[in-house]
Amino acid sequence: MREVVVKTFEVAWEVATGYPPGTHWKVLHRENEGEPSTILLKLAPGFDMPAHSHMYVEHHYVLGGEYESQGKRFPAGTYRVIPKHVDHGPFRSANGAELLVMWGD
Repeated sequence: MREVVVKTFEVAWEVATGYPPGTHWKVLHRENEGEPSTILLKLAPGFDMPAHSHMYVEHHYVLGGEYESQGKRFPAGTYRVIPKHVDHGPFRSANGAELLVMWGD
């Protein structure tokens, strides 16, 4: 792996593919499509995404706002690790949220 430095304030928000409309991201690190990556994810108010799983461990750190999943609230300051191949969700955010999301081993 190589060193990666990203000044996130210099990266524009982009439409997040594969997410509900109104969701945006800043891709901070991705070697190849479909491989582990790190993103900033901005959930729009009213965000609603069905349950799913991944082939990698998924890490969430909630930077602002909050989301709900599996009957639990995850407010700003929450760190969550979701094991690979484990269904998680659905995800909802009434007022929107901003998360640091990382996928890896």
